[in-house]
Amino acid sequence: MINKKLFFKIMGSLLFIEAGLLLLSLIVGLLYHDEEYMSFVYSILTAAGIASIMKFYGRNAENRMSRHDGYIVVSVAWVLFSLIGMLPYLLSGYITNVSMAFFETMSGFTSTGATILDNIEEGTHALLFWRSMTQWIGGLGIVFFTIAILPIFGLGEVKLFAAEATGPARSKLHPRISTTAKRIWAVYIGLTLSCAGFLMLGGVSLYDSLCHAMTCTATGGFSTYQDSVAHFHSTYVEYVLTIFMFVSSINFSLIYFGIFQKHFKRFITDTELKWFICIILGATGICMYCLYSDHYQEPLSFEESFRQAIFQVVSLITTTGYASADYCLWPHITWSVLCAVMFMGSCAGSTAGGFKIIRVVMLTKNAYNEFKHILHPNAVLPIRVNNFVISNSVKSTLLAFFFIYFATTMVATIIYTFMGLSFSEAIGVSLSCISNVGPSFGRFGPAFSWSHLSDAATWLSSFLMLLGRLEIFSVLIMLTPHFWRRR
Repeated sequence: MINKKLFFKIMGSLLFIEAGLLLLSLIVGLLYHDEEYMSFVYSILTAAGIASIMKFYGRNAENRMSRHDGYIVVSVAWVLFSLIGMLPYLLSGYITNVSMAFFETMSGFTSTGATILDNIEEGTHALLFWRSMTQWIGGLGIVFFTIAILPIFGLGEVKLFAAEATGPARSKLHPRISTTAKRIWAVYIGLTLSCAGFLMLGGVSLYDSLCHAMTCTATGGFSTYQDSVAHFHSTYVEYVLTIFMFVSSINFSLIYFGIFQKHFKRFITDTELKWFICIILGATGICMYCLYSDHYQEPLSFEESFRQAIFQVVSLITTTGYASADYCLWPHITWSVLCAVMFMGSCAGSTAGGFKIIRVVMLTKNAYNEFKHILHPNAVLPIRVNNFVISNSVKSTLLAFFFIYFATTMVATIIYTFMGLSFSEAIGVSLSCISNVGPSFGRFGPAFSWSHLSDAATWLSSFLMLLGRLEIFSVLIMLTPHFWRRR
């Protein structure tokens, strides 16, 4: 059975942190003289009130957590954070529909970037800052953020880290998870401040620079403008964001060891990073060629073709979802390329979503070995990544993950078609949600919002976003009868 006292203690601490984050947004609103600041006051009081009650029930809790408890804490934390996080939207009247407010908040915390807003610029400074901050906190993980600043989990840190971290392997920089979290968050904050600084050098305001830096390094893609990055009409801004989207999609452990420990050789020898770069270059080359040689629209220059291609490829493979152009107007062959990179995603251990490049590497090597086995049935052919042999248990988990990922996407596609979406829209929305990308195709492309989704479709999309962010197993395991049997 779940350790209820510890559960309430942790949830209370998490909500106090969310109240503090809401307070930061309130301060921004007061600095800009927003009229709707009371919506944040009420949200803060609600979060702090519920947190106090939970902390009271969780007093004197024993810091003993099972893996079973870890999955419950992480999954419930993300839902609870989203429920409280949607209050400023509802109380201000910026969003009036509960399902859409929850969708927008879940899209933020999971760093998906899909939006139901058709009037982003009408939001107050506090609301848009909060909207960006949800992605920044969710980028590395809500619980992971808490582990870094509060020593409340004790021996349960490892279970929580395993339940929330992305990728088939969990990289540790230090024997203590809390120390690992602090170091990774230091890298994350450094990237965010650097991105904001470079954007300001390009003439972007401090407010817009901070908001876009948070959503860029979180690979989330929320913007303070309806037309996203295209609003700035700046080549410099597009290149800066392209670079920081790419860097934020590299394994943060690799960045830490490469920069702070001076192990630069790791960047050259890391298999996943090499595949990641090659896929980006290949996809960019195809899209660039199609844009430069396409005769059905106004011709683009060589530089503009390259810039639009690399920006959109990086934006989608990193699951950020920024838009500098409407790629739905591009030649159809590019749609297949963009759909493929949306599925693959970026490196494990980063803020990006998707299937993860490391899994693509392992599946490819496993398939290649099967061809060898046909000719040499008795050969022992281990799969090696970065000179480490992949164990049979990891391979088994990988195949199970691939099957569930694919099956979930197909089932969701069928459900969406019953809800009135065309097949291309349905598969695009399913893939976008479970890969935490944001923009899709058709009526859900970069030039449109997701406001035409029905209430049922928005709830399904929110669930898929949570599944994708927690990498499916952490959520679906709680839907099995075995999980709830008394131990």
